[in-house]
Order: sequence, then structure tokens, then C-alpha cells
Amino acid sequence: MKYRQLGDSGYFIPNMILGTATFAGSTEFFKKWGNVQVDEARELVKTCVDSGFNAFDTADCYSLGDAEVVLGEVLKDYKRNEIFISTKTGMWMSENPNDIGTSRTKIITSVEASLRRLQTDYIDLYHLHCYDAKTPHLEALQALNNLVKQGKIRYFGVSNYSAWHLMKMLSIADKHGLQRPIVHQAYYSLAAREFENELMPLALEEKVGTLVWSPLSGAMLSGKIMRKSQDTKGSRLGTDGVWDMDMEHLYTITDALEIVAQESGYSFPQISLAWVLSRPSVSSLVIGARNTQQLKANLSAGKIVLDSKHIELLDKASQRKLAYPYWHQRFTVDNRDPYPVKRY
Repeated sequence: MKYRQLGDSGYFIPNMILGTATFAGSTEFFKKWGNVQVDEARELVKTCVDSGFNAFDTADCYSLGDAEVVLGEVLKDYKRNEIFISTKTGMWMSENPNDIGTSRTKIITSVEASLRRLQTDYIDLYHLHCYDAKTPHLEALQALNNLVKQGKIRYFGVSNYSAWHLMKMLSIADKHGLQRPIVHQAYYSLAAREFENELMPLALEEKVGTLVWSPLSGAMLSGKIMRKSQDTKGSRLGTDGVWDMDMEHLYTITDALEIVAQESGYSFPQISLAWVLSRPSVSSLVIGARNTQQLKANLSAGKIVLDSKHIELLDKASQRKLAYPYWHQRFTVDNRDPYPVKRY
């Protein structure tokens, strides 16, 4: 198990975090992802802790709070100062118009509710789960800073922000002498590299750590879907709980993964996770699992260092045609080896 620095803070976390969107499964949407109950969750958490991975990520919207309840029930068996808990707010929780977004009221109310469900006095890392166009950045930042002063959260970050939204928040924090978000939890994988266009350069320039969610693209890189065979039985892939994917592009990636797997002996998920861990700005990966066997295999990817020729093969297979102005920037300045073009 390897530790990495959490953004620009002085705190270090494991390079793998157990995500708990599969816990509880008490709503129709999250049931498609999984329905891990307390006993099963206890085994998954124990597997992580025994392997040295003591970090867990959840959100208030996962099964409308029930995932936090399951995680809290399990974690009460451990010493609090030896466990890292990350949770989020901002997504829809009810039909009440004030029960979505990141207003001061929503943030404060959500933190108090998460603390109760998690059975803890503080949250190590608190995320704004989604961008809220209705709430001023300053309002959210002031609420988060007050919660840090009160000791209810230790650090905070954002999730699913565009680069200009995150940069604006960082600038407002600096202008008003407030603590900055230190991490961005973002979607990034071999099959989804849009993060590299602006969010990765921003992360590097502003020292914002990246926690990657769905580094296997919702199990699309699990090895169950390949050009010549598909096996979705007993998997989330057999439901409509996954998102659209350019299948020809996916097959190009799985063709490359098949070559790397044959030459390295690693599985598709292990290779895909190791590739993301090799990327700049990445602090940790948030991974999910339905059973301990799958979890142990995925955790082992945290120790894998891919051969440079395999990374080059995967890079080439997963690269998409760049949107404007990124293709123009690469075309015009590539010969000068500029930052950030060749850094990734």
C-alpha cells in the first residue's frame, strides 16, 4: 500500500479508497450498482484495513443516506483516528427545493445529518458533490470554512466541477483569505480522458489533488465486455445503471488491454487502475467492489508499475481526437515541449 499527499495539504492518504455507492442499495437507482448490507460491508472494510487501506468514500445521496448508515455501523468498530472518511453533499435528496445544491443551509444541514448517520464527530474530507449555479462560491466557501473552524470537517473539496468553476472558487478563496478546496473528485479512466484537457493542468498548476471516481468507467473496463465476447451476467453491466459509451473506442482499448494482460499477467481492472495511478495529479482512486475477492484483486493494483511500452500502447489506444482549442494548442506548440502538453 502506498500513500500519496492529499492535494496541497500536509495529509497523506492511501492510493486506493473504498467507494460505498454499492452499500445499502435501498433506492431503485443504487440497487443497480449493488446492495451491500452491513455484514458484507464489514467484510469489505476489514479486507481494506487488513491490507493497509484505511480510507472510505461515501455521499449523502447514495441510497438517500442509507449507504452512510451502513458505513457508520461498520466503522464504529474501529478507532476513529485510524480511519479516513470522505463524504459529499449537493445532489438531490428530496423534492424540497432547498434539499439540493450547496447553499449555506444545505451544507450545514447535510454535514449534521452525515455526522449522525456515520456515527462520528468529524468528517476528514467533505466534498461539494456537484456544481451549483444558483449558490455563490463565497457563500459555500464561508460555510465550509466555518465547519472547519468548528472541527466538524478537516478538509474540503469539490466534485464534478468544470475547470473554470473550480478556478473561480480558488480565486475567491484567495481573495477573501479563506481555505481552498484541496481536492477535486473527478471522473477519469482509460475510456474517459476528457479530464486531461483542462482539469489536469489546473490541478497541477494550483496543487489540487485528484480523487478519481469510476476509474473502470462503471465496470466497462472490467474485462467482461470485449470485441469478441460479452459477459454481463451478475454484473452492473447487465442493468441500465451504466452510462453511454462509444463501443468501437472501448473495443480499441480492450484490444490493447488484452495484449498487456497476456504479456504482464495482470487482469484488465488491475491494468486499468494502475494506468490511472500513473497519471499526473492523481492522489487516489475511489474503487468499488461487490465482494472481497474482487476487492483484493483491485487493491493489489496499487502496487503495480506498468512497463513503459505498455503505458505507451494504452495511451495510444485510448487517445481521442482533441476538441478545439486543444488540438490547435498541441499543433502550434508541441515542438517546444511545453507545459502542459507533453506532461501527459
